[in-house]
Amino acid sequence: MPPSQPLDILIDLAREKVENATRELGSLQSARTAAERQLTMLEEYLGDYRVRLKEAQQRGLTAAGWQNYQRFIATLEGAIAEQRRALEHAIGLLDAGRLAWQDHKRRLNSFDALAERRVRSEAMANGRREQKANDEFSARLVQRRAVSRSH
Repeated sequence: MPPSQPLDILIDLAREKVENATRELGSLQSARTAAERQLTMLEEYLGDYRVRLKEAQQRGLTAAGWQNYQRFIATLEGAIAEQRRALEHAIGLLDAGRLAWQDHKRRLNSFDALAERRVRSEAMANGRREQKANDEFSARLVQRRAVSRSH
């Protein structure tokens, strides 16, 4: 079986695509995890900052100080909203990456199944050829014996 048969080439290409999709999936998973971690950090920071605002209010807070806290909280909330969008985008890319990997994997499995079928078919053909050669050899042997007995 020459290695350059079209099916073998397709299998090699499909394997390469699965490997590339696997690496991409790892990168996408890392990006999603990083986006999630960043969102968690921002949310925790906002919670801490709100606690500080309450503590400052209990100690007594000037109007300017209160406005500063409110502006900073609004800025944090904006950053959190932006990070949520980034996380949703990362999740969408990860989902698309999973689908692409599954598609490549399915295609590779199909090509592998065809290759296995080809190997089985070739083995059966070889078996039939060997059986035919054995049958012909046996027939010639029987014929020779018959000829030698008649002489």
